[in-house]
Amino acid sequence: MSAGRDDVSVRERGKGGPLIDIKIRNALPDFLQSVKLKYVLRGLTNFFTMHALICLLLVPLLMLTTAEINRLGHGETLQVLWDQLQYNLFSVIACSGLFVFAITLYFLCSPRRVYMVDFACYHPHEENAISKQELLDYAASTGLYNIESINFQRKMLERSGLGDFSYVSRATMTPPLNRSIKVARHEAATNMFSSLDELFSKTGVNPKDVKVLVVNCSLFNPTPSLSAMIVNRYKMRGDIKSINIGGMGCSAGLIAIDLAKDLLQVHRNSYAIVCSQEILARSPYFGNERSKLVTNCLFRMGGAAVLLSNKSSERRRAKYELMHTVRTHKGADDRCYQCVIEEEDDEGHVGVTLSKDLMSVAGDALKTNITTLGPLVLPMTEQIQFLVSLMARKVFNMNNKPYIPDFKTAFEHFCIHAGGRAVLDEIEQNLKLTQWHMEPSRMTLYRFGNTSSSSLWYELAYSEAKGRVQRGDRVWQIAFGSGFKCNSAVWRAMRTIQPPALNPWNDVIDKLPVKVTQCTLVQPPVPAKPAVSASS
Repeated sequence: MSAGRDDVSVRERGKGGPLIDIKIRNALPDFLQSVKLKYVLRGLTNFFTMHALICLLLVPLLMLTTAEINRLGHGETLQVLWDQLQYNLFSVIACSGLFVFAITLYFLCSPRRVYMVDFACYHPHEENAISKQELLDYAASTGLYNIESINFQRKMLERSGLGDFSYVSRATMTPPLNRSIKVARHEAATNMFSSLDELFSKTGVNPKDVKVLVVNCSLFNPTPSLSAMIVNRYKMRGDIKSINIGGMGCSAGLIAIDLAKDLLQVHRNSYAIVCSQEILARSPYFGNERSKLVTNCLFRMGGAAVLLSNKSSERRRAKYELMHTVRTHKGADDRCYQCVIEEEDDEGHVGVTLSKDLMSVAGDALKTNITTLGPLVLPMTEQIQFLVSLMARKVFNMNNKPYIPDFKTAFEHFCIHAGGRAVLDEIEQNLKLTQWHMEPSRMTLYRFGNTSSSSLWYELAYSEAKGRVQRGDRVWQIAFGSGFKCNSAVWRAMRTIQPPALNPWNDVIDKLPVKVTQCTLVQPPVPAKPAVSASS
């Protein structure tokens, strides 16, 4: 996927093959140049809302107290207070009651702290490893793709940013083609239970002590649900708040985190588990529409499980504290709603269509999200410079150059959804990030591919495996998803994280990072003559 500022038509001729015409429309727009004032105000509103009630009560009280002190004088005021507390029992009781009321109100209005105790990522077995050449050979062997589609997928694989070995379900690549629910359930069970077993082993938490369970998977939603599979496997409690999120794309993992956070605000002393994955057994596209073939080249096996808690006793061993979540939904716009959609082609093959407007839509959603997030996380100096610049342009119609906030002053680590090389390139350029900041995202795409909503956790695991996360460091997770959505989560490290013994990167971390070349040549195979029908 090549990124360009304007519409581009790339025409290439493979060896002995026909011309390939790949059209690309608009990379991510320069979203920081076109910020809307209403999103800044929304971010400021979010910042002040949490303190508004307390300020509403304290400000009038402080004003009255100051006025009375000025009227009586400092010495006389202190003498009056002492006399009241010494001889007036009613005043003592009233002051004590007011103090207790204020403290109680403060704790009731303050949100409960939510900690991430630990997380675990699924590391597929080596039998699931596959090279780009092997994947392309398999696509040709099915006989379901024409030569143009094979060559298109070859070009996509060469420019994808993926390494030569990632992971897919072998059950879906063993003839005859099998897209049954049984195969998909087996993949889901292997994925979820492996990460959950590791999580329970790491934390020592009994599954019966978990009160909230949120599972997200976009394309596979069986009955009973995936969350019910987990409850059944681990024999969880009967009153567990079990929720299954489907169809919400690659940003659903942060939606699940936000939902679990809200549930932990009303359920005291609780554990919550978020389980994120994408099941690929039923998702490959076996048609010849190019807009649906991209997902075949990018998506790979992966999953993660996260343990959250609002228990104060977990503060000492927790890895991170959840500071903010910001969700942006552009579904009211038809263009945004339709840019990523699952549908059939003219021959009845089901696939996920990626619109040519995807990059533009993603840029607009990202602009809205970071503008809302900015007032919550940026240092005051950055906020003032940004707001002054924005007001000058929007209110006074001045032609001054927009001030671009430096988000590196707000975060030490960036976990950007590894959706594709082109998206990562544009975000790096627009946010002026360094290669070091982008390394977790690029290496996740290189090693594991696009694992959908779980990619953010592989990225965080990479930073931990490198020993980079220090106490007090701030981590920004940001993901995009169909709808169209852009979601953010901000974490603060509670302690310096030592490289864990159980980490999906342990087998290769010493060899990384590597320089990802823009084009790794894949030999074009010859498609098989007879077509093989895919079973449903």
